[in-house]
Amino acid sequence: CAVDLRGAVRARAVRHGANRGRAPGPVAEELTALVRRVVAETEREGLWPAGLAVAVPGLVARDGRTVVRAPNLEWNDTDLGPLLPGDLPVTVDNEANFGALAELWLGAGAPRDFLHVSAEIGIGAAVVVDGQLLRGTRGFAGELGHVPVRPDGPACPCGGRGCLEQYAGEEAVLRAAGLEPKQDLVGLLAGRAEEGDETVRRALRDAGTALGIALTGAVNLLDPETVVLGGALAGLSPWLLPSLEAELTDRTAGPACPVSVSGLGPEGPLLGAAHSVVRAVLDDPAAVAERP
Repeated sequence: CAVDLRGAVRARAVRHGANRGRAPGPVAEELTALVRRVVAETEREGLWPAGLAVAVPGLVARDGRTVVRAPNLEWNDTDLGPLLPGDLPVTVDNEANFGALAELWLGAGAPRDFLHVSAEIGIGAAVVVDGQLLRGTRGFAGELGHVPVRPDGPACPCGGRGCLEQYAGEEAVLRAAGLEPKQDLVGLLAGRAEEGDETVRRALRDAGTALGIALTGAVNLLDPETVVLGGALAGLSPWLLPSLEAELTDRTAGPACPVSVSGLGPEGPLLGAAHSVVRAVLDDPAAVAERP
């Protein structure tokens, strides 16, 4: 059982606001109701879920349950464990981490050293070194969206200014393109760009430039084999890549790092979350067999 909260960010946090602090709030309440419904459906079939994985756009503690900070959800120190049903094994992780794991496990010919970048309302990244996620001391590695690309730029919900998300996140690109938010934001932007809308194309070029600036620092620091674009970025890559790759070429100390587009698209984080549960079962099938 896998749940991806990126859609909840768009539906709730952007238009209506969500909870701040430890209170569950509407997004967590919807998550709880969804999980209970899925558990009930499986039990009617004589089955039970082997586990639950939740992909969150934010900082997740190493305990695999606590969302330390998710600015676009307005969550701080939110422990999802008590909000979810019974003794169901729960794993919470950053959505970009799950996207990178999906690329590693399911991607065709994925390298063992790469930087995975994905975007919806926010922008996340995950670093894979020798086939393993580089999580950092507190588990917060990969927060590319909050790397400042213009230090005197607009305020960001994280508390900083001029963060990458303010230039290359979905909402930022929509504002620059003069478009109103809709459910299928990627489809809207891609459709207008394909039709030759120069305002939209310019907004996407500028977003690619901002991404390239932020990625240059990560590439110079980590020297990955490749950068993989996933999530919403995959669907917008024809208009993002030229300016992104130009920045990497101009700014990278060594040869420009190649950039590829994930074949998993926006479903990558959800696939990574689901396969994390499947792999846990394969690693220890007896743990599942012992459940009543």
